[in-house]
Amino acid sequence: MSSNQKQRKKILETIRKRVLKNHFNVADIDYPEWAQIFDRCSAELLNVDAEAFECGMQDLLKQLRSSHTGFYSERPSRLFPQHTINATLGSDSTENRRRWFFMDVFETGPADSAGIKRGDILNAVDGKSYAPPDMPPFRTGTTHVLRVSAPDGTAARELRIHVPRQKGNKNLPPILPPKSISSSMISPGTGLLRITWFPGSMGLGFAKSLDAAIADLKQRGCDHLIIDLRGNIGGGLGFARLASYLCADHRSIGYSLTPARQRRGYKLEDFERVVYPASAFGFAARLTRFAVRDKSICLLAQGLGPQAFHGNVAILVNEWTNSAAEMVTGFASENKLATIIGRKTPGNVLGAVNIKVGAGYWLRLPVFGWLTSGGACLEGNGVTPDLSVEVHPEELHVGIDQQLLAATKVPEGATIQAKNHAIVTA
Repeated sequence: MSSNQKQRKKILETIRKRVLKNHFNVADIDYPEWAQIFDRCSAELLNVDAEAFECGMQDLLKQLRSSHTGFYSERPSRLFPQHTINATLGSDSTENRRRWFFMDVFETGPADSAGIKRGDILNAVDGKSYAPPDMPPFRTGTTHVLRVSAPDGTAARELRIHVPRQKGNKNLPPILPPKSISSSMISPGTGLLRITWFPGSMGLGFAKSLDAAIADLKQRGCDHLIIDLRGNIGGGLGFARLASYLCADHRSIGYSLTPARQRRGYKLEDFERVVYPASAFGFAARLTRFAVRDKSICLLAQGLGPQAFHGNVAILVNEWTNSAAEMVTGFASENKLATIIGRKTPGNVLGAVNIKVGAGYWLRLPVFGWLTSGGACLEGNGVTPDLSVEVHPEELHVGIDQQLLAATKVPEGATIQAKNHAIVTA
C-alpha cells in the first residue's frame, strides 16, 4: 500500500500514543526507552518505500515482545496458513533437508476444498520453494498455485487454492476464519469434538453450537470425550462455555488483567468474581456495570453440573494451538480436568484489539493479560502436555494420527504422570 508523509506521520503518532497508553506489558518493557527508539526511527520511516515502511513498523512493535502485536495493511501478505487457507504446517526433516508438511487441514476450508490431505508435503507456492523456518506467504483475495506430493515424493500434483478476500474489524484482522466446530462418535462411548476457533467476542453463538454438539454426543452415549484444539486460532469468550463443561461447579477459569491494574499493583483475591453470562442480556448488564470501572475480573465457570464424560476427557494441542484455546487448556491442566496430549502450545495468551491508524493500515495491540486460575502467566510459556506425542507426515498420509490414538487409549478415571509420561489409572 502507498501512503504519503503526512499520513505516515499521523500513523506513527497514533501508534506511539496507543502503545504507551494501552499496551499490556508482560516482558518488563521500558516504555520511555522504547519511545526513544521509536522516535529515532520515525524520521527514517517517513521517506522509505511501502515495503520498508511496513517492515520497519513490524520491527519496532516486535521490540515490545508480546503476542497479538502487529502492523498490517488491509490486504496483508504475511498471514499464517491457518488464517488464510485454513491449514497448519509442520516441520519435518528427511535426508538432511527440512520441509513443510500439512499437519491440520480444517474442514471446508480452502486447503480442504482444493484436495490437500494431512501429511501432504508442500513443495512450492506460486513456483517458489519454501523450507522451515521460512513460512510461505498467503494473501486474502488471491489464488495461489501449490505443488504438493506424498511424503515419499510420489503422487505429485499442482493445486489452485483461492483465498477469499476478508475485511478486518476491531476484533479480527482480515483473516479467513475456519469452520468453528464439528463433532462425531469415533468409537462406542468415545466422542470427538473438533474446535478450530471461538467465534464472536461474546461467544454466545458458539456457545449454542457447542451445546448442540455436546447434547448430541451425550445422546449417543459419549462417556469419553476427546477435545481437539490443534491449530485453533483463538477467538472470543466462547472458550468459557467449553471450560464450563469440564467442571460441575462455579470454579475460577482465570483472571483478566488490564494495563492500568497491572501498573498500580493487584491482589488476585480482590478481583471481582464474574460468572460467564449465558445470554445477551447478561452480557449487556455486565458491560454496563463495568463501563466506568477497571475490567480486571476473575472469570468463573457456569456451574453446568456433572457430565458423563467427567474424569475421562483428553485435550489435543500442538504448536499452533493459540490464545483462547490455550486459556481453556491451561484451566483444564491446572485443575486436572483433562489429560493434555500433543505438543507444547506457543504461549500467545493476551487479549487484543485491532485499531485503524490511517491509510488502510491497522495496529493489532494486546490490551489485557490473562492469568490462570492459579495465578500463572501463560504468555510466552504456553501449556506443556501431560503426554508428549509427535505426528509424522508418513503416518498422517495413510490416516494414522498418533496424538488421537493416544487420546483414545486414556482409560476412564486416568491421570497422567507428567514426570515420566506414564498413564496411571487413578
